[in-house]
Amino acid sequence: MKTVLKLLLLLGLTVYLVFAFTRFNKPDETTVCKAVNVTIKDSSRAGFITADEVRRLLKNSKLYPVGRTVGDVNGEAIERILERNPFIAEAICYKSPDGDVNISVEQRLPVMRIIADNGDNYFIDGKGGIMPRLDYAADVVVATGHISKQYAQRHLVRLGRHLQSDPFWNDQTQQINIDQRGNMEIIPRVGDHVLYLGKPVDLQKKLNHLRAFYEQAMNTVGWNKYSRISAEFSNQIICTRK
Repeated sequence: MKTVLKLLLLLGLTVYLVFAFTRFNKPDETTVCKAVNVTIKDSSRAGFITADEVRRLLKNSKLYPVGRTVGDVNGEAIERILERNPFIAEAICYKSPDGDVNISVEQRLPVMRIIADNGDNYFIDGKGGIMPRLDYAADVVVATGHISKQYAQRHLVRLGRHLQSDPFWNDQTQQINIDQRGNMEIIPRVGDHVLYLGKPVDLQKKLNHLRAFYEQAMNTVGWNKYSRISAEFSNQIICTRK
């Protein structure tokens, strides 16, 4: 009997706390919104979207909350209109008890910039999504050459993710070039040579072999002895002297 009574008291307390939290944290629907607080995630990594741009998008869509009553602010509509932007991965909108509207925006972060021979010029994100080129700063590797969108989405996105997750290759890679047969080569930041990867298969394995070669041989023979270092074939590095 005592156990049942304790359970009933606990249930009643839980219901009250939920009611109290909802009641006292929910803003009055008649309160007029006086401020919109915008937070941009990962703003240190890329500047594709700014707080001012978010406010401009909402004003152009006639969804800007300031001056409206809280009850008239449609958070779901705000999220939908922002997520249509090609540089926004996710938007979360919620109202504060004081009537302010808070918007958190997660940017779509590029892993590579594509400048193809066919005139295409765009960014590609970690999920293979195409992002249009704008004059915003993004510290990513540039890929040039014979690149179709299908090639970029199938192969370069994987390479871009790997480069960003590996501090050594992220620092060492200056440019990726693709020839007409789809072969890859890396132009490194350090050393007067080209790193040849061949077909876009087993890329992580090839990069691991090249890194091992760097660590074991390059400091001994010098960074400018070879014009070409190839990891095209499995388990071997082939170097071409200048």
